[in-house]
Amino acid sequence: MEKVRVGIIGCGKISAIYFKNCQTFSALEVTACADLNVARAEASAEEFGIAKACSVADLLADPDIDLVINLTIPAAHADVCIQALEAGKHVYVEKPLAVTREEGQRILAAAKKNDRLVGSAPDTFLGGGIQTCIKLINDGWIGTPIAASAFMIGRGHEHWHPDPEFYYAPGGGPMFDMGPYYLTALIALLGPIQRVTGSAKISYPERTITSAPKFGQKIKVETPTHVAGVLDFHSGAIGTIITSFDSFGGSQVPRIEIYGSEGTLSVPDPNTFGGPVWVRRHDAKEFSEVPLIHGYADNSRGLGVLDMAFAIRNGRLNRANGELAYHVLEAMHGFHDASEQGIHYVMQSTCDKPLPLPSGLVRGILD
Repeated sequence: MEKVRVGIIGCGKISAIYFKNCQTFSALEVTACADLNVARAEASAEEFGIAKACSVADLLADPDIDLVINLTIPAAHADVCIQALEAGKHVYVEKPLAVTREEGQRILAAAKKNDRLVGSAPDTFLGGGIQTCIKLINDGWIGTPIAASAFMIGRGHEHWHPDPEFYYAPGGGPMFDMGPYYLTALIALLGPIQRVTGSAKISYPERTITSAPKFGQKIKVETPTHVAGVLDFHSGAIGTIITSFDSFGGSQVPRIEIYGSEGTLSVPDPNTFGGPVWVRRHDAKEFSEVPLIHGYADNSRGLGVLDMAFAIRNGRLNRANGELAYHVLEAMHGFHDASEQGIHYVMQSTCDKPLPLPSGLVRGILD
């Protein structure tokens, strides 16, 4: 297959794993990188052996680049994605797709107008852990899925992150930070969402940074830090989700569980690509671990970009696509809207349940 030539915009902390992994996939060729700070792009180019470091404008104008990986901050996601699409590039963006629903709609409209694909993190659902879970459900190991639960409970980012202010501003909070991993996994397992409701609150109006270099500085909290939601799936299953920055974590709380008519499935951390996967069938007294039947169990960020490359060359829809990412974005806003307005929020968007990866694939080959 002809290589897809990739340019990376945004050379911050998360870019390293994209540079590393994309260079290991034979279907991709990373030819350029850019950053608002060109010196940072030059440092990344030197570290990872990239031929060209340049400004964002120069990268977007490069006719040899087929696909842009957008690793900018969330507030810049929409503008950079739309610029890339208008320049005739396909685009893959870190989560979330955008900050607002309106921005997300603009991205999808630009993609349609320019006949280009949009992809978005997270792509962790393509890893061996969740792909194994999808096959177990599809093969009837737990019967008909009836319900699901998901928990992401932690202290927040001011204890470890060098620049934690964003996580407490609009567009931040536990739902927008970690919700994409959990909601994307649930949709991959159970299909699209019909409606959501939720309760959300700011438990602590002010946070004190205890990490370097901003130790002692205060943060005004402007977005809910504890969100509890209920999801009604089109399939008929009912899900519950808690995302919180307000606790040290629950005792033995599962990341995700799927409850079926014939058993229960324990799904691994959706922020990772691997396992473990556990199943308890109706006639068993205990959970049993199930070996992973798919690859990509290591940190495979960029796998969604690889899938886009095969989609571009073979004329199909990519799995971590823009419609899926927008559906997740709308649901996250829906929880907040439901809490603020005291309503059930009926989803206006939908998406296809992503096709599972075939088992037995050679690494780097997805079709």
